[in-house]
Amino acid sequence: MDGTLTEDPAATAGAAPVRFDTKVVVLLREDLLPWQELNVTAFLMSGIATSVPDLVGEPYRDRDGNAYLPMLRQPVVVMTASPETLAAARSRAASREVTIAIYTKELFSTGHDAANRAAVAAVDADSLDLVGIGIRGPKNAVDRIIKGARMHA
Repeated sequence: MDGTLTEDPAATAGAAPVRFDTKVVVLLREDLLPWQELNVTAFLMSGIATSVPDLVGEPYRDRDGNAYLPMLRQPVVVMTASPETLAAARSRAASREVTIAIYTKELFSTGHDAANRAAVAAVDADSLDLVGIGIRGPKNAVDRIIKGARMHA
């Protein structure tokens, strides 16, 4: 149940669901265009996926032996929130010392990683124009951090 595909898919049929002690959430600003939601989600998940060495599972293989890239071992919840709720979530994460991935509005107009980091560095934390955050942490802490957010429709 760690993301690997067994030789016999029926071998995992009926297995008890895996319970995780952590939760992964992408929280998006509620007024984004669809292409922006996808772009922000992809970038935030790249931050989450690289944050912990064993968060990513093993590569996948189909019956023909073709290999595919590994993915996260646990589900990701995508939610939406107002700009105020996003800012509050960032603040609550900081107060709980939960490191998050951030995406600000300015990053839509930059073209590479160094420019992205420079855009974030130019703004103090309370003034970040957040359009999304990625969070991974203990379930209870994450639930408190994202208070006020809604499931993405």
